[in-house]
This record gives sequence, C-alpha cells and structure tokens, in this order.
Amino acid sequence: MAHDPLPHETSALHELAEKAQKQPKLLTKDDVEKIAHFVLKGSEGATEEQKALAKKALHNPEGVEARDIVTLAEQILTRKKES
Repeated sequence: MAHDPLPHETSALHELAEKAQKQPKLLTKDDVEKIAHFVLKGSEGATEEQKALAKKALHNPEGVEARDIVTLAEQILTRKKES
C-alpha cells in the first residue's frame, strides 16, 4: 500500500465523483452526502458557491439539482488532478 498514492477511501470518492459527473441522477442519497461532506470538510480550495451547494446537498440530498451535483463532483476531480 505504500506505493498507492491515494488511500482507498479517497480513491473510492474519486470514482464516485466520476460517476456523479457522468450520471448525477443515478447517485443515492448517501452518495450525494459523501460528495457534499468532502467538499465541505476535505476539499481545499472550494469556492463559496461550492460550499453553499454542499451545505444545501447535506440539508436536502434528494432535492439537489443534477448540475449542482456535477459542480461538486468537479471540485473533487479538480483537487485530484492538482495532487
């Protein structure tokens, strides 16, 4: 595991973000919450808009628009590329 640049949990989150970017409406409530939580707590460089979307998603994950899910996913994937 020393050769793995990303811990398993982070790798799984990036896979989830890729799925969210391609098919945001197929995500479960838990998936949306995971993405939103990461943007709020673990994603450095998130904009105020992204943080507001993440808070909205945590408050009502089933009511989040597809485009907002994609925005949150893009934040995660952008951070991956920068690492």
